[in-house]
Amino acid sequence: MKYVPHEYQKYAQDFIIKHLACGLMLDMGLGKTVITLTAIWLLIFDYFEVSKVLVIAPLRVAQDTWSKECEKWEHLNWLRISKILGTEKQRETALRTKADIYIINRENVEWLCENCKFDFDMVVIDELSSFKSPKAKRFKALRKVRPKVKRIIGLTGTPAPNSLMDLWSQINLLDMGERLGRFITNYRNEYFVPDKRNQQIVFSYKPREGAEELIYNKISDICVSMKACDYLKMPERINNVVEVQMSQNEEALYKKLEREMLLPFVDGDIDAVNAAALSNKLLQMANGAVYDEFKAVKKIHSKKLEALEDLIESANGKPVLIFYGYKHDKERIAEKFKVTEILTSEDITKWNKGEIPIAIAHPASAGHGLNLQAGGSTVIWFSITWSLELYQQANARLWRQGQKETVVIHHIICKGTIDEQVMEVLQRKQTGQDALINAVRARIRGGTYENK
Repeated sequence: MKYVPHEYQKYAQDFIIKHLACGLMLDMGLGKTVITLTAIWLLIFDYFEVSKVLVIAPLRVAQDTWSKECEKWEHLNWLRISKILGTEKQRETALRTKADIYIINRENVEWLCENCKFDFDMVVIDELSSFKSPKAKRFKALRKVRPKVKRIIGLTGTPAPNSLMDLWSQINLLDMGERLGRFITNYRNEYFVPDKRNQQIVFSYKPREGAEELIYNKISDICVSMKACDYLKMPERINNVVEVQMSQNEEALYKKLEREMLLPFVDGDIDAVNAAALSNKLLQMANGAVYDEFKAVKKIHSKKLEALEDLIESANGKPVLIFYGYKHDKERIAEKFKVTEILTSEDITKWNKGEIPIAIAHPASAGHGLNLQAGGSTVIWFSITWSLELYQQANARLWRQGQKETVVIHHIICKGTIDEQVMEVLQRKQTGQDALINAVRARIRGGTYENK
């Protein structure tokens, strides 16, 4: 297929070429992969500036997305790709293979940096936000070899999925501390103040007054952002909340666990040792089942399964994609319906051909980079996730350019439970995320782009 870039794609491509280090905060569906591959193609064959490129991506994206984009577009067919995946022996063989682009999953970044010759002159981090933790081994390993890299690109649609604190390590990989400081402690002290704390123990931080604008200004010269709704004719999207209500007895069990952090059973108690564990248990109970202390499943109610049945029936045979949160969710759904989990390239192909009427997926495994819009237009969230990044990315598998139908996103919410809080939190995080995106958004004015 011949590639005829949109004006915004040409701008993003030129932005990559002009900047040795840059961050592209591109909304889902804007084509960040083909934009980046085109820039790489030009840098290799026209500018002669790079010769060996490393792409770091989520596993499923590393397996399929980048190579399929090269096969799809005529001008990219000449790019040679080697995938550093599989066993250690297979990865070593892939590294010895002559190629232009080497693709590795992020879980193996530490292995690559510490055990192999790191001679890549360009690095692309697909889903830069997966490097948001400065304590993660992958961040530390990549940061150690960062000075060897001539060019680096960070791609993400959700740069600050939880808070602006997440930005430091991502920008640090790009500019090695030039804009937000070399150390996260200094970044935190300059732009944040303690928020939630218990005496001397600080659990979270919030931005100082005016800090958001200062941070945005600091990074705006190397970061460009674009929202799909500004540049694409996106399909209509309908968000729907389907409420279910537990019985009095079921609700009493939920309240007891919430209050006492313990539910005694003869064959195994349900207990929560801290607030995080309690949150996890309450989410499970809202879904209808929960693991006890021996990892056995205690079934509490079937209200969400009943609502799911109604939604599938109302789809009138149209394919539906269900996102689940826990293994017992998947097992209970599979007991009630004939489902296929989206796991392999073959599954993706079958889904896009309309051969899978009911698909299930975990947002962490199907949340990034998979094009599923050809197979259906109905999403059902059986279990709500706290993660804004996973939530947005998962929805974008169907709500993206190329989708020909109205996308309906159902959320099955258990009334009076933590489900309601999660939905509120996702909305609050969306507001903060939009502020960041808007602050560095690229706009067209008089035929030229300006970064704001």
